[in-house]
Amino acid sequence: MIYTFITIVIAIVLLYFIITRQEVFGSEAKGERLLKMQRSVNYKNKQFRNLTYTPALAEGYSMPKVMFSFLFDKKDPLIKPLHKIPSMHTDLRNLPKEQDVFVWLGHSSYYIQTRGVSFLIDPVLSSYGSPFRFFNKAFSGADIFKPEDIPAIDYLVITHDHYDHLDYPTVKAIKDRVGQVILPLGVGAHFEKWGYKADQLIEEDWGAEVNLKNNIKIIFTPARHFSGRKMKRNVTLWTSYVLITPEKRLFLGGDSGYDTHFKMIGEQYGPFDFAIIENGQYNEAWKYIHALPDDVIQASIDVKAKNVIPVHSSKFALALHPWNEPLQKITNLAKDKDLHLLTPMIGQPVDLNAKDNHFGKWWDTE
Repeated sequence: MIYTFITIVIAIVLLYFIITRQEVFGSEAKGERLLKMQRSVNYKNKQFRNLTYTPALAEGYSMPKVMFSFLFDKKDPLIKPLHKIPSMHTDLRNLPKEQDVFVWLGHSSYYIQTRGVSFLIDPVLSSYGSPFRFFNKAFSGADIFKPEDIPAIDYLVITHDHYDHLDYPTVKAIKDRVGQVILPLGVGAHFEKWGYKADQLIEEDWGAEVNLKNNIKIIFTPARHFSGRKMKRNVTLWTSYVLITPEKRLFLGGDSGYDTHFKMIGEQYGPFDFAIIENGQYNEAWKYIHALPDDVIQASIDVKAKNVIPVHSSKFALALHPWNEPLQKITNLAKDKDLHLLTPMIGQPVDLNAKDNHFGKWWDTE
């Protein structure tokens, strides 16, 4: 019996190593990259840390309890949309260069163009948000943008290396159309494995300020999250960003639970003309690493956002809430706090120079 058990364990370990050797899983940092990570004040005991203590699960929850709930609890009938969700296929390749615009591509993927400079953030344009094609399929209507729709990009921006933010098929397909990649410490190892050149990578720690084209600056700012593409967690950094032009300020939130860093960012870099903040795929069990809707509202207030664009919803079912609940909840909460919320459809352009952007409740279709 013991030999059978040992054989099974060995087989599982071998299978794990065979699977994780695939390119989609990326690579771990070494050499100069690893030395730079080790010099970071946010790196201790071979892991990056959040600014404050951040348990993976909230009090009263355990991993077995959460897994049991995901596997066996009755699912909400609207965890996935019953119909094709509304969307608009804007031709990104032919947007006038002088147009300052934001285009949501679904989930946490979006395109920004300002001062003639293009930014593509966390593009996941394959039809799934996981390392495997058969898992975590995109909703019908949310998958209208493909890698071939992406024009030449000045800056590809990555917040962290989870599969629903860093999609191997997408970044591989657009490699020859990307100027430089802006990404947090350690994530560059994946990109070099996938054929990007070291001199394309702007790979920094929280607090770094980098001057970009046309008098634009980007600043690496904290987030409260975690990272990892294999079993090891937190061997790469996660980040939010502040994007500053002579005319406007944008906050690119990345995945984050609520914490004091939002107020710190607002006081140091705000107010922001636009804050793009993650709102969706939440659960009370992991509220410390994915903000709940009322936390998103408070984060928006903390960063002093004039306009709030919620993302991280409407493409994948990564949590147990109805697919359209995030937008329903945050819309109601924003009214109570007098926040100006912008909720475009996937693909619907947002004019970054307009004072009166308004969008309908396109998610109320079920």
